[in-house]
Amino acid sequence: MKDRIEGIVDHVIYRNEDNGYTVLELIKKDNTNITVVGNMPPFDAGEAVAFDGEYVKHPVYDLQFRMDSYELRTLEDRESILRYLSSGAVKGIGQALAGRIVDRFDVDSFRIIEEEPERLAEVKGISIRKAMEISAAFEQRAASRNAFSFLQQYGLSNSLIQKIYDRYKDGLYDIIRKNPYRLIEDIDGVGFKTADTLAAAVGSVTDPRYRIRYGLLYILSQAEAEGNTCLKQEDLIKRAGDLLESGKDDTETALADLSIERKVMQKVDEDGDTLVFSASAFNAESECAAKLFDLNTFVRQDEKTIRAALEKIQKKQDIVLEESQFLAVTKAIENGVFILTGGPGTGKTTIIRVMLEYFANEGYEILLTAPTGRAAKRMSAATGYEAATIHRTLGVGGREGDAEKRRFSHDQENPLETDILIVDEMSMVDIYLFRSLLLAVAHGTKLILVGDENQLPSVGPGAVLKDLIGSGCFEVVTLSKIYRQSEAGDIVTNAHNIRLGRQIRLDNDSKDFFFLERNNAEKIIEGIDYLIKKKLPPYVGCTSEEIQVLSPMRKGTLGVENLNIRLQQILNPPEKRKWETETPAGIFRMGDKVMQIKNNYDLEWEITGKNGIVIETGKGVFNGDTGWIVSLSSSQIIVRFEDGRTVVYTNALFDEIELAYAITIHKSQGSEYPAVIIPVISGPSVLLNRNLLYTAVTRAKTCVVIMGSSDTVKSMIDNISELKRYTGLRERLKEVEMIHDA
Repeated sequence: MKDRIEGIVDHVIYRNEDNGYTVLELIKKDNTNITVVGNMPPFDAGEAVAFDGEYVKHPVYDLQFRMDSYELRTLEDRESILRYLSSGAVKGIGQALAGRIVDRFDVDSFRIIEEEPERLAEVKGISIRKAMEISAAFEQRAASRNAFSFLQQYGLSNSLIQKIYDRYKDGLYDIIRKNPYRLIEDIDGVGFKTADTLAAAVGSVTDPRYRIRYGLLYILSQAEAEGNTCLKQEDLIKRAGDLLESGKDDTETALADLSIERKVMQKVDEDGDTLVFSASAFNAESECAAKLFDLNTFVRQDEKTIRAALEKIQKKQDIVLEESQFLAVTKAIENGVFILTGGPGTGKTTIIRVMLEYFANEGYEILLTAPTGRAAKRMSAATGYEAATIHRTLGVGGREGDAEKRRFSHDQENPLETDILIVDEMSMVDIYLFRSLLLAVAHGTKLILVGDENQLPSVGPGAVLKDLIGSGCFEVVTLSKIYRQSEAGDIVTNAHNIRLGRQIRLDNDSKDFFFLERNNAEKIIEGIDYLIKKKLPPYVGCTSEEIQVLSPMRKGTLGVENLNIRLQQILNPPEKRKWETETPAGIFRMGDKVMQIKNNYDLEWEITGKNGIVIETGKGVFNGDTGWIVSLSSSQIIVRFEDGRTVVYTNALFDEIELAYAITIHKSQGSEYPAVIIPVISGPSVLLNRNLLYTAVTRAKTCVVIMGSSDTVKSMIDNISELKRYTGLRERLKEVEMIHDA
């Protein structure tokens, strides 16, 4: 049974404007104070409120009241009215003036301000003009409160309500009742589902075509979340029928209207299928295609001169380039855009080192970048040159602009200052990040793209590397010969066998590649426990925290959600002196390994040196960044990431991190771990395929352990099916090529 408390708000201790999480001090009717916590609208000192909820004991702050709901009370006594007007809630009224108003009008003060504001001029220090301003401020505060009351009944968050009120003011009532779908375009954070739920709750939308229109845009946004930049028109219409229960004719009419308004773009592909793009996705692919051809100049070089220069470099680095490697370096020197691809152990890093020394000898400025912090760190270690993530290279926190172009400080108006830009792990780069990068590349800069096209595609929309290679528009060198097989052992050999569809030996005869037959999920979890805590750290020469469990899926006993709960208990169990906090996403505990699960371009970070002195600050934490919780409370979590950045997550941002003892194979792209454990028993064929297994195996530097069913592993190697991505970059490139060739 819930408790109820009533009283006057004394003061607000803390408030998070993003989600409304508030800590306030309430003076109860018996004149005792109690701290109230929870998600609530903005209350001012002096307001009378009744809260429903329960008493809880906080480990630090002792007894508190956790509210679930509230009810505003009318302020009727002189003391409460004076407290409210003295709080500063009403613009133009300070403490002294509040006292004079209440002295003059007593308990009738609120009515006078609202209904007879001209009478405020009877109070010393208030002119007729100031009286009108006070009344307007009082009414605005009341209007804001009414808006909260009106919108909260539809289940909207406090932060969203505030955004809606700030945008529409008193006009929000007509918009909500007539066309709540308009919020999708006007209010950041409102999607189709929110607007659709609101429309159903209000029940008085005047034009049903709004629903179909915004439903189509929503389906395209969902398709992007699945990795596509477009959909076949027939698939789009079918999805619309399933989601919206709309007829084909009405859907096609709405689609035609969106095309006329250029909210969507339609293109017929080489197979005769009509593809439908959101305007943002189509523009991103088109801009990338145009910029790449702008960069792709060709300058013929004297082969003898290049060979002579490379011979000196080979002697210095004590290496011998084979003809395919020599060709790769030559093509990179001659072409404005060059692509180097190949699997692990095929010599990509060797070629990059040679390129770097060649370009450095020629006096060129060089920048190295990669999609993730781990990939950038690995690139730095392998080449001896400093590398940074693409986001940090571009500089997060630049000018406001198109949301899809992000807010980077480097763009076409402020390009990167470099002659050579080398991008590693290109398979991870989605179309929007690639567009942002290309916008910042000045004409005349040489662009070298490096990656493995057999890795999983980017988490974001697009199949950029595959489309670039498949277009045939740029020089590509594909490396296939394994050069460091003896160094990497069976990891590299088995990775290439998997890529080629060859079955691998599933035994324990290897020194770095092991298979443990387990056909029971609980036995696998027990095995993971043993490997992480006892067996692998001394064998590999690393800590338990450095070993990564990679799962093909999120759900199920061996999905990352369940594995993380189990592994948290194993690797970071609760202790009396170890603080923890419960969130909607589960329990977070001091020392937990966590991962950022969405891009946040505005989240601030800092890097501290000795004695806690801040040596660098910045903005931006990105999907896949991994770190450890170093401090936490019910209102904030502090995470230190692998690259040394420290970030404070307030209550509103708790849903942006999750436990990372186990992560999906998709999330592991671009990373390398001393050892990986891959649990596989069974699952959907679209997930358990060759591409996924290949990516997981290539994440390990020293040791791979696969635990599960040998039949499943064999079927994964045989299974070449993967979710097809619908993209248009290859076609846009060919269109631009035709224009250039004309």
